[in-house]
Amino acid sequence: MNTLEPDQHPIDVIVLGSGAAAFASAVTAASQGLNVVMVEKAAQFGGTSAISGGAVWLYGTDQARAAKVKDSEEAMRTYLKHVIGDGYDSTLVDAFIEHGHQALRWLEHHTELRYALRPHSPDYYPDAPGATECGRALEMVEYDGRRLGARLKDLQMPPPGMLLFGGMMVNRLDIQHFLSVRRSPRSLWHCLRLLARYGVDRLRHPRGTRLTTGNAMIARLATSAFAKGVQLWLRSEAEELIVEHGAVTGVVIRRGGHRHRLLAKGGVVCAMGGFAAGRLAASYRPDLPGTHLTMSPASNDGAALRLARAVQAAVGRGLAANFFWAPVSQVRHSDGQYERFPHLVTDRAKPGVIAVDNSGRRFVNEADSYHHFVETLFAKGMASCWLICDAQAMNRYGLGLARPKPVNNQALIDAGYLYRADTPEALAQAIGVDVQGLAHTLQAFNADAQAGLDPVFGKGANAYNRYMGDPQHRPNPCLAPLQTAPYYAIQLHTGDLGSACGLVTDANANVLDESGQPITGLYAVGNDMNSMMKGTYPGPGITLGPALTFGWLAANHITARLQAPSILKEHTACTTK
Repeated sequence: MNTLEPDQHPIDVIVLGSGAAAFASAVTAASQGLNVVMVEKAAQFGGTSAISGGAVWLYGTDQARAAKVKDSEEAMRTYLKHVIGDGYDSTLVDAFIEHGHQALRWLEHHTELRYALRPHSPDYYPDAPGATECGRALEMVEYDGRRLGARLKDLQMPPPGMLLFGGMMVNRLDIQHFLSVRRSPRSLWHCLRLLARYGVDRLRHPRGTRLTTGNAMIARLATSAFAKGVQLWLRSEAEELIVEHGAVTGVVIRRGGHRHRLLAKGGVVCAMGGFAAGRLAASYRPDLPGTHLTMSPASNDGAALRLARAVQAAVGRGLAANFFWAPVSQVRHSDGQYERFPHLVTDRAKPGVIAVDNSGRRFVNEADSYHHFVETLFAKGMASCWLICDAQAMNRYGLGLARPKPVNNQALIDAGYLYRADTPEALAQAIGVDVQGLAHTLQAFNADAQAGLDPVFGKGANAYNRYMGDPQHRPNPCLAPLQTAPYYAIQLHTGDLGSACGLVTDANANVLDESGQPITGLYAVGNDMNSMMKGTYPGPGITLGPALTFGWLAANHITARLQAPSILKEHTACTTK
């Protein structure tokens, strides 16, 4: 076994992974004087967080207080009790409510992390007791990727389908401006400015340097972490935890074909993104025939569960869902490469768009959350469905990877991703859907949609639905008849954004063993931590909010342990062997 030389600087904390939770732990520890090494299996850093929307869902932030938002701890608990149900864990929820806003304040004060309050962002179940229409969801402030310097090339880029023109990032507001570019001079000016910036960027860089959403979040945290001396090892895989006297004291790492034995005074933080892309995932999903598509990077293969099980760590059980669900579509390009697209915000809720099963019937409120949408698919024993729109909706909003007018989407049609037909009957035949069933669906739906009503599924009937629709469309921002040829369809599959089941922890993110006792020196955060939401999805940012919170708490707990005299005596010589 190859080893590091003993004269290397001593390590205080080893963080496995490089997403939001990993960087929150690393930068918090480094800011308090600890020596931190981050170990990332992939060739680039950022993981799922870097391709996410970047939103966080937290109670009582400084941003919410400044906006005089009406909310309370009791309302937050009431809402979470209602949504989570029997899986509600008061210990974790109380820690999240009490420390979430403290963690964000600390990170914004000590790093370049910056969030802004969404002025209107309803919880995903807006009619549930304790729900709010604004105040809990915050979105990432854009960032200049040039601040990362040479490290920008190592930052995980979102998939091409989530970018414009091959490398231009946009956020929620940018998308609204692009959709309104032909209707609003203000939106036209906004888009022209973005295009000009992107054009200048591409003269010197392989991508746009204006970073938004999760890419900006990771870039902000990483810039600060690197400035504070955090070391990041890419293409490095954790193979085995090192246990001494009942405590986790390090990791065996394979890097560059060599094995390294790293010891850390404070222990190890698992933040490797869960197991959604690994072989383990299939055994945690409902068993349905068909294709399931995850948005998790291939490196999220369940390494934390494998490592921690060897030290008798407890794994979550009885979650409402073991994953954070989302419908996903997929195209196979002419070069043989596959590209996936998560249908989160851009199409399902828009007017003139419906989802149907193979009988041609609607089965769900298309404007409900992506997690609920896939829950409905599973409940009905369906592994896929069809998303359908007419020309008016396509021209205005697009459909999945298909862009709105004036983009030519012929390549997607040629690839078999996007279907187009001159009549609903021809479209039904092309996609293998019952012709009469679709005809009856459109006849009934169009009549109701014209009046802005959906008596069957209630699309557009609640605050969250309307928020996701088109605010400029009347009388219902989510409803319009499908009556303008040609007609379009794409196939949606059950999919996920990552795993919710993980290692059981206490409120400090300290992993518990099967008897419920903390395993000294072992922590789990992000999707490696068994979700405090227990497989439910209460609002936007319910993965990243806890990720930052418990990443911060884990680092503080480690720091406190290292500052205790007994710990210092035990580990005065812990470097590498």
